[in-house]
Amino acid sequence: MPRGGHAASGPPPDPNSLKSAKSVQAGGWTTLPAEGRTGPAPEWPLTEQTDREAVLWEDLWAKPQAVAWDELEQALEVALFCRTLAEAERPDCRVDVKKMVRSYLDSLGLSVAGMLRNRWKVAPAAEAEEQAAPTATPVRRPSARDRLRVVPSGEGA
Repeated sequence: MPRGGHAASGPPPDPNSLKSAKSVQAGGWTTLPAEGRTGPAPEWPLTEQTDREAVLWEDLWAKPQAVAWDELEQALEVALFCRTLAEAERPDCRVDVKKMVRSYLDSLGLSVAGMLRNRWKVAPAAEAEEQAAPTATPVRRPSARDRLRVVPSGEGA
């Protein structure tokens, strides 16, 4: 009998675990470009778009996750998320709409848990790699051994 109760039960997959490494070899993890998706956003698939939805739409289609959405043809899902998020931002919004936003965040890979569940990871940014490259000799931190000292007999009591 299956355990857990629903598809999202249990901890999300860890890309650094040995078990997940086996699934990576089977083509499980997708690396998304850090610079995000290039090019214009797709055409808005829903009825008339509000100004706020237009801003969200353009912003979302520039994210790294948008590369995967493009491949999976998820323009409709992203548009529904934009519309729901714009509604959730209103002060008189119902709680169930806010819960839908959270669900969209996970399913579209816009949250950490969603990225893990979709088995997506973002490639390191080129700037971050350049900054991480050591330019000088790294400073050695004192070890526990360095803090020890020899106490001559007769002292210390």
